[in-house]
Amino acid sequence: MHSPRLIVAAVLWLAAGSLLAAPEDNIRAALTKVIPGIKITSIAPSPVKGLFEVLVGTQMMYVTADGRYFVDGRIVDLTSREDLTEPRLSGARKQLVDGLGESQMVIFEPAGEAKHTVTVFTDIECGYCRKLHGQIAEYGKEGIRVRYLFFPRAGKGSPAYQEAVSVWCAGDAAARRAALTDAKAGKSVEEKTCDNPVDAHMAAGEELGLRGTPAILTDTGELIPGYVEPKRLAAQLAAGPASGAGTASGNVR
Repeated sequence: MHSPRLIVAAVLWLAAGSLLAAPEDNIRAALTKVIPGIKITSIAPSPVKGLFEVLVGTQMMYVTADGRYFVDGRIVDLTSREDLTEPRLSGARKQLVDGLGESQMVIFEPAGEAKHTVTVFTDIECGYCRKLHGQIAEYGKEGIRVRYLFFPRAGKGSPAYQEAVSVWCAGDAAARRAALTDAKAGKSVEEKTCDNPVDAHMAAGEELGLRGTPAILTDTGELIPGYVEPKRLAAQLAAGPASGAGTASGNVR
């Protein structure tokens, strides 16, 4: 026969478990009702009591525990002036892009030691993308390893999309690098088709909410919109997260 104390303890434990699960259930139900088909990645307590962070892909929102109130924006600690939302978003971005796998990227290695790796979403016909690639050797001198993903802004079936496919289908890794360099210089690249990751690249860019190219993702997951010249980018990467946020927003096409 179970002791009364043991039964009471079990009931309290189950009740506590229900209370802990309730906010997540409330939030999930409320969001699903308002946004049918929403794919919630995770729900967790935020740094603010009573407010939960809801991660949907690489986008963050905040919802109260009862699922009634929704907050769109970032949480900033006014004492430390720290953006408490960005680290979570950076982690989600990095996971998304790294999940594609380097075998699905066009990679330019520095001649010497790689100090940092950046992932650049590029459109072959974009002016600032061409400017960035025209300095690829200078990025290499700064120890920056560049991984390219294709993001033709005109969409699937556009000339820029077909160029991206042709570059990927040019051959092995070295042939792809050569074809991309030619295409960026305005030279014609033989039109080819093959199994390629261009659609996956575009889907990742859309998930990140990209609005222009180039878009640079740092090795910590920070997203820098636009072109940044080599030495300045090296300095931003050395300084760490948040040092380059928003500094290049005008250099996109």
